[in-house]
Formats: sequence, C-alpha cells, structure tokens
Amino acid sequence: MRRSILAAALAVAAGGAWAQDSTTRTITMIVPYPPGGNTDLMARALQPELSAALGQTIVVQNKGGAAGTLGTIELSRSRPDGLTIAMVPNNPVTAQPHIQRLPYAAEGLRYLCLVYDNPQVIVLGRDAPFKDFAGMVAHAKSGNEALIYGTPGQGSTQHLLIAGLLAKLDVNGLHVPFTGAGPMAQAALGGQIQVFVESATIPSSTGLPVLGVFSRERLSAFPEAPTLAELGHPMEGASHGGLVAPADTPDALAERIEKACETAVNSASFRAAAERLAAVPRFLPGAQFRERFLAESAQNKEVIAALGLGR
Repeated sequence: MRRSILAAALAVAAGGAWAQDSTTRTITMIVPYPPGGNTDLMARALQPELSAALGQTIVVQNKGGAAGTLGTIELSRSRPDGLTIAMVPNNPVTAQPHIQRLPYAAEGLRYLCLVYDNPQVIVLGRDAPFKDFAGMVAHAKSGNEALIYGTPGQGSTQHLLIAGLLAKLDVNGLHVPFTGAGPMAQAALGGQIQVFVESATIPSSTGLPVLGVFSRERLSAFPEAPTLAELGHPMEGASHGGLVAPADTPDALAERIEKACETAVNSASFRAAAERLAAVPRFLPGAQFRERFLAESAQNKEVIAALGLGR
C-alpha cells in the first residue's frame, strides 16, 4: 500500500516537473525545408513574437528534404512535451501521405494554429526565352519538354498546380525538383530553370517577375500580374501553414502555445514582416486549422490520383 502511494506521489511530482520544464526550456521549431524559402521566412518572422508571448527562447531548425516530409516525420516522432513544434505548410500534411508511405497522416498531428495563407504565383526565371504568360505557353508548345520548370519537390503544392496547368494547356514540361523554395529560387536566378510556382514571398525577396496569380483577385504586391482566370485558365491555389506538434501533446501545453500564437500573429511586428514578404498573415485556432487541413487532404487525394502521382 505504502509503495503504491509513493509511486503515485512520484508520478504526480514528475508530471508537475515535466509541465514546469515545458514552460521554461528552449523550444525547437522545425522547418521542414531549407533556409530561404517561404516556410522558413514565415517561421523566422513569427519566431521573435512567439518567443516573447511565451516567455521562452525558440530556436528554428531547418530539416529539409523529401518535399517537406523529413522534418515533418521528425516532428511526429518527437516527445509530446511542448518543446518541439514545427512550422508546416499544407503539402507535407495534406498531399504527401497520398503520394508516399509515411509514418504520419493528416489525422495524426496536433494542430496548434494557422499562421499564414498565401496565394501562389508563376515566377519567371532569369534569362528565360520569353517574358510573359503567352510567351511561356508558346515556348511550352514549341517542343516536347521545351519548358523547364522547377518545383520544391515531387507532388508539392506547387508541382500539383503547374502540372495541372500544363495538363490544361496539353503540353509537357521538363520537371526539375528541388529540396525547397530557397534552392529553387537560386536556380531561377542562375538561369537553370525558366519558371516555377511559389508564394509571392519569393519574387518579392528575389526581384524575379511574376507572370500570373493563382487567386480570384490580383495581389497588391504585384498589381500588374493577371490572375489565371484573366489569362483564360481559371485556377486557384495557395500555400498555407502553421504550427503543429506531436499527436499526444497535452491539452494544456497545446492551448498555451495556441494562445501565444494568436498574440504573435496579430502583433504589429509580425504583420509588418509578413507584408514585407508579400505574405498574408492569418490566425486560425487549432480546431479550425485541423478541420481545414483534413478537408484539403481529402480533396488532394482525388487530384493526386487523377495526375497519376498516388502510391
């Protein structure tokens, strides 16, 4: 009897120590892409404000590769103690599990908060043999795989968008996959690829021109760039993401981060940083964030099967 009481007391003490430890130690924020891409830039814009709201140090750790799944796998396998979170966009969660066998699924993560919601744009690479959307289409039709386009990974949101567009145009392009938006943008600046699709953050930070926008309305950051609907090919697509944690993260810890996230996203500093990056800051609490990603996962399953990319 005495042993049982002692064991229970030790468990309570250990639980209390764990909870206290999780609110004082450094938090690791995994970014499942290399430095310089949209997800990385958004994470680093949020980092100081989230750190201030929590009263804890946050360290960004880039874990790029495999279309964002390597870092997401590491997050899913981490201890659910509130000390490891990840800034994850939609694709590694809502598309990749339908393309490759992974040890996680959209249903198996703890959603903390949505942070941003960014329409995608078609970006022109340096030294491309065309200057506008019509020229891109003409070049793509000039020969098999004449158009050389990059993506931040096979089956990424950007790959699905440009592959879907090329299918509508009834042309084939040469697909060059990269480990993330940062390396892809550098390849475009170096003239190694002709076009790519990404968030407006990337052309804003590189100075590369925008040929078209996957949204209902033109973007204020690029008012001269027409929507795909204006170009005669109505399509919409966005990269949105936020903070997730391992599945079994306790409610108290998850709710604490969610509350701090709301403060951080609504801060003048983060909103100004997002505006400089041509990004759209948007907060959603964990429950609504989860609902949105699960709905997109079901939709992506059908799209991926139609494109022949499913596993």
